[in-house]
Amino acid sequence: MKALKLLIVLLVLCNLALLAQDKKLDEYISSNKKEQFKYDYKKNEAESSKLRDSWIAPLNLNYSYSKSDPYGSEQTSESASIKMDQPIFQSGGIYYEIKFAEASKTYADYSVDVIKRKLVKDAISLLMQIKQVDLKIKKQKLQIENSEINLAQKEESYLNGQLDSGFLDNAILERNILIQALYDLETNKERLISKFNSISDTDYKSAFIPNLKLLTQEQFLTNNIVLSMSESEMIKNGYAKDVTVSKYLPSIRATAGYNWSKSDTPFQFGPNEKNYYDFGFRAYIPIDINSFRDIESSKIDYLKSNLVIEDKKRELLAIFEQVMQNINNFEKKKELSIKNQEIYERLLLDTRDLFSAGYKTKYDVELLQNSVEVQVIDTKIFEIDKQLELLSLYEMYKDEI
Repeated sequence: MKALKLLIVLLVLCNLALLAQDKKLDEYISSNKKEQFKYDYKKNEAESSKLRDSWIAPLNLNYSYSKSDPYGSEQTSESASIKMDQPIFQSGGIYYEIKFAEASKTYADYSVDVIKRKLVKDAISLLMQIKQVDLKIKKQKLQIENSEINLAQKEESYLNGQLDSGFLDNAILERNILIQALYDLETNKERLISKFNSISDTDYKSAFIPNLKLLTQEQFLTNNIVLSMSESEMIKNGYAKDVTVSKYLPSIRATAGYNWSKSDTPFQFGPNEKNYYDFGFRAYIPIDINSFRDIESSKIDYLKSNLVIEDKKRELLAIFEQVMQNINNFEKKKELSIKNQEIYERLLLDTRDLFSAGYKTKYDVELLQNSVEVQVIDTKIFEIDKQLELLSLYEMYKDEI
């Protein structure tokens, strides 16, 4: 029980941390979607309040009036009553029902948080992808420039009789393929912008794109919203088990009532009116053939939720390891692009000297200059790939993005 109370405190603190960053995360989603999430939280609050107060019995108010003339003479009767049958002791059941209601709200709020976090992650992912497509478009244009330079060189060689038409045709086809790929990239960019606009009211051009830092395994698990949701479900199932057990233990209820009746018949002198009250207590122990099965079922749910947490940890560890492997691969690609850039820069420096000396053409200089810029762009593209991988972790990370 002490462990459960400590876990509840931790979950409450985590919720406060989430609230502190909500405003920043809300910038990425549309006002309409923000309102939808507000309604979700309000519904959770209403359902929790209803569940928390469900142990309070209702007051039963009754009133009846009748008129008849069975013997040819009119007679009337009225009656009213107020009845209460309120549990005041349920072997801890009232306490556990209140705690179960609170735990249910925490779990329901985490469920909404996870959905909201996923939407924010989608918005940021689209922003990153738009930025990445812009880089790819820039890279594609440089490659088209190189293909046009190559085509011009092939055309000169063909006209000088140094190449046959087959080489010229291949150069034209290569340029056309690159131009078609550029059109595909531009179409993809518009598609990404459309998806972002369906999620967010923010202009994608001015939207803030966070620079995500590497997380340690401990940070990822300690501040994991999905894991916290599973833990809150375990707490909820623990209280549900206690509520179920208390249903089959002794309970005491306070009963009270007030009754009033009035009748007027031709066989009496004046109206007959009376009122009285009653109060008392009643105790009972339910004996149900299915009680042990019901309790066993609730215990199984609780025990299973403990196993689900362990299974979820294993799943999250696998995700973390896969992301780290992917990031490592992108880091290798970045290093390769940087090495290629250094090679092209050395070649460009030598080619410029040879061009000044008249041994190389302007085309050779432009080709290498474009190749250097392509490698610079590739490095940035791979960095965004790393950020996209990290984003899949930050989707479940409770601290600020």
